[in-house]
Amino acid sequence: MEKVSKVEGITVCFPEVNIDTDAIIPAAWQRSLKTNPGEGLFGGRRYMLNGKEDPDFVLNREPFRKSEIIVAGANFGCGSSREFAVWALMRFGIRAILAPSFGDIFYENSFKNGLLLIMLSEDVIENLYDQLRDTAIPKLLVDLESCTIATPSGKNISFQIPGTRRAALLEGLDEIGQTLKYSTDIDAFQAAQKVKEPWVYARPAWH
Repeated sequence: MEKVSKVEGITVCFPEVNIDTDAIIPAAWQRSLKTNPGEGLFGGRRYMLNGKEDPDFVLNREPFRKSEIIVAGANFGCGSSREFAVWALMRFGIRAILAPSFGDIFYENSFKNGLLLIMLSEDVIENLYDQLRDTAIPKLLVDLESCTIATPSGKNISFQIPGTRRAALLEGLDEIGQTLKYSTDIDAFQAAQKVKEPWVYARPAWH
């Protein structure tokens, strides 16, 4: 998992509430692991029936083709528990999503894959919509080290994130990587346990 300390880039707004994982990555783009899930991001909206891009959809317009941050409505990522939704966002180039709330399973899947999710109040999100709409260059800077967001107005917004999740992103460690940090302690425990409780490690005799 890549380390995440700062995310700065073009920011796209999806103000709708309850954008579910089926909208994020429709089933048609999940039939093979050999395809690039980023091409199917919002596929039901991004493409017309003839397969061509819909020029009216925001991600098909400049500068949003290179978006790295999303500001979204409440309950983003609700619906079915498809990890493909996180893969699609990241393969497209999204590195952070700001919203009032997220679907529970999507929230877990995102952090496991290194996608930064930040929960902000609806008032703050609405203010960000206004600022991004009124600026020539819709960009934000999300600083995970200081837990602040630099906005187009020049003001910083503070945010909170659970300490363990923040540390995992800053260090670039998934759950296995976090466990391996304690490998020396684990080895020492097992060595002592083998002496004290050898039956735990005894193998059954197969006949």
